[in-house]
Amino acid sequence: MHIGILGPVEAHSPDGKIAVGGPRPRTLLAMLALRVGEIVLLDRLIDELYGSEPPSDAANALQGQVSRLRRALGDASLIEFHPAGYRLALAPDHVDAQRFASLAAEGQRALEHGDSQGAESLLSEALQLWRGPALADIDAADHATRLEQQRSAATSALIAARIRLGKADVQEIADLVQQHPLDERLRGYLMQALNQHGRQAEALQAFEDARALLADELGTDPSPELRAIHLQILRGQNHRELPAQLTSFVGRQDELRRLESMTSRLITLTGPGGAGKTRLALQSAGPDAIFVDLAPVKDVSAATLQALGLKETVLAPEDRLTLALRERDTLLILDNCEHVIVQAAQLAQHLLSTCPSLRILATSREALGITGEMLCPVPPLKPEQSVALFVDRARLVNPAFVQDQHTVDICRELDGLPLAIELAAARTRTLTTEEISARLGDRFRLLIKGNRAAAPRHQTLRAVVEWSWDLLDSDERDLAASIATFSGGATLEAVEQVCRHDLEVLEALVDKSLVDATDGRYRMLATIREFCSQHKRVDAEHARYFLDLARRADPELRGRDQVRWFARLTAEHANCLQAVEWATDHDPQLALQLVAELSWYWYVKGSRTEVQGLAQKLHTQLPEQSTEEYAILLALAAPERVQNVLQGLSGPIKQPFVLIAWAMLSGPPDPGAPRTELQDEVERSDDPWIQGLIGFSNSYTGFVENGDRATAIACARKALEQFQDLGERWGAAQVMDVLANLTDDPREALALTDDALRAMGELGAKEELAELRGRRADRLLDIDVDEAERDYLRALEMATQAGLAATRALANAGLAKIAQRRGDLAKAEQLLGEAQLELGFGWMHNAAKRQVEAALEELRSSTS
Repeated sequence: MHIGILGPVEAHSPDGKIAVGGPRPRTLLAMLALRVGEIVLLDRLIDELYGSEPPSDAANALQGQVSRLRRALGDASLIEFHPAGYRLALAPDHVDAQRFASLAAEGQRALEHGDSQGAESLLSEALQLWRGPALADIDAADHATRLEQQRSAATSALIAARIRLGKADVQEIADLVQQHPLDERLRGYLMQALNQHGRQAEALQAFEDARALLADELGTDPSPELRAIHLQILRGQNHRELPAQLTSFVGRQDELRRLESMTSRLITLTGPGGAGKTRLALQSAGPDAIFVDLAPVKDVSAATLQALGLKETVLAPEDRLTLALRERDTLLILDNCEHVIVQAAQLAQHLLSTCPSLRILATSREALGITGEMLCPVPPLKPEQSVALFVDRARLVNPAFVQDQHTVDICRELDGLPLAIELAAARTRTLTTEEISARLGDRFRLLIKGNRAAAPRHQTLRAVVEWSWDLLDSDERDLAASIATFSGGATLEAVEQVCRHDLEVLEALVDKSLVDATDGRYRMLATIREFCSQHKRVDAEHARYFLDLARRADPELRGRDQVRWFARLTAEHANCLQAVEWATDHDPQLALQLVAELSWYWYVKGSRTEVQGLAQKLHTQLPEQSTEEYAILLALAAPERVQNVLQGLSGPIKQPFVLIAWAMLSGPPDPGAPRTELQDEVERSDDPWIQGLIGFSNSYTGFVENGDRATAIACARKALEQFQDLGERWGAAQVMDVLANLTDDPREALALTDDALRAMGELGAKEELAELRGRRADRLLDIDVDEAERDYLRALEMATQAGLAATRALANAGLAKIAQRRGDLAKAEQLLGEAQLELGFGWMHNAAKRQVEAALEELRSSTS
């Protein structure tokens, strides 16, 4: 059932229109409909039906009218009786007046929040419910007047929305002015509508007509609001309001503060597509800013004239703009300048030089490049801001959405790029975050459902990047695709040697926000990189470049400049792994060379676990070989098989990591074992680093074999000098650790350990740092138990991160000793049990196992 009172009173059932009856049944229905869902008091209904002369049996008469209305409606339950009165039992939106009031209120709220398009849609729908004058066929003047006032307010709001949208109907407003000649608000709307249609003279005349009428009829002057509209028209000011934002603004507080502090009259927000430059510009601008969207245009001056509501004249567009802006203290937002960058720069230069109070805020994927411009880069969102944005947008489509770890992973994978995050969040309506995360490898197919009302370039992730790609010339596209091959960014040297383009082309990509230049490296966001790499790859050139770099770096890693070279290879870690991975599939022999040249870096950095899977894959691609390179590969991929290859090597040694692999996998040499050719070759070597390594080894093994502490110390000190002369921190730290074991002075042992930790810390050697931290704790046991406990716990944490089971076992054994000393024998036993579970294959594990078993024996002895 639907009731209509915005016109003649009507009732409609699913079968059609209902004959309600005469004036009194219609009046009764209207009064109940005006308060649908509420109990209308008996006295009020009698007054509405009978006025000042009700019948003597008014209550019975009202009951009779209710009965007639129930029969007419065909459903007695629609009009409920209550002791105090009657109630129309319908949902409010089944009465046109109630539906109108709801839509009108919602439309006016949209208008207040700047959503002119939404306001127009809602208010139009509300006013279409009217079929004529309210309550047209009954006597209910007060109610009709109130409804007509609501209609008038909604009409005014609709006109305001259409004026903001630049599509007001002049004739419609003029007709309303004729009906309400003293309504200054309507007069103002008429002036604005005429001005928007280029009828400035008529708009000014409308003001004069209003002034004369107000003086004659009321003896007053026009209101300040009407005079302000008049002044705007005189100055040619008729710009559109800033686009309304339909979602909350998340993050970017640092950028907002920076914009607020910048004093230049020209500020350009730069950044890749989808970074949120436009949204940031709108958020920072005041309500009187002039917004010019340049994305769909080819003529910047014409678009700016249109944004100001100005028509072109015989004057040049730039001069027309100067006349309109010369005396105004305002902000002009030039949005999406990148595809008309030259025009935008020229217009900005002209207006800033001719309009002294004008400020310009531009958004572009590259700088305008004119004097006085101040750049404000718009970087990806910070991790916490990215997650907050994802959660906010996800709850718009899925109110029950709850953040989880996959949410964090998605935001990280999408580089904190706001548009990509919003597109991903929109998929939470149908996909879980785990499913979204798993599909981001094909992000351009996944993130295809955006805001249908947005510009086409912002509706899908691919469209965002294609907009930038299409603005590049052929050299820029070739270089962008080549740089996309680098998974870890690239130095200028790498770009020039691998991609073979001039610096000027690289700088153009940086200027256009396709490439980020920071700390001497050139990087792409993962989204841009994925798109560009679909057009071209230079993997073979990339792999050969990093093989050459590794060859240059390897000897430097054992010399005075090793810290700088370790830092350089660390910066290229992702690229080096990428080169090995590609070569493993396409050129296994090249991959083997890469593994050999990178082996020492990986060992010191503690990356053996990380590269093990890749080494095992390469091992399956290669035939058996009796080479250093193959021995190194086996040390990483199949350590149990490396001994046979090592024993077959005769030297000279080209890769010192072979010696480390030998010691690491074989343990201290057996004095009774026959000598090998490799041992003889190593001892004849004149390489100072190898000589230092031999001295380090001899000091350790000599003391173990014969207990000659003085000779061992002398040998170790000589090795330390050799490493220090080279400036080699790893070797020096190893010898310091040996000397700490050999000294009888606990304080000296601690000082040597601290020196060793500092040296390893400069290299970032994760495994050695964990081991040294544990040994420092051992040496503190009889000096400071509390500090020893802290060091054991740090060693345990570091060993966990580095994947060192033996070191974890020794740390737990040390903590067990402390627990035993404190009398907590149960905890000590638990910790030693955990230590036993850590131990596995290899001489280092065996050595650790002996220490753990000794600690267990001591614990059992103390409890027996």
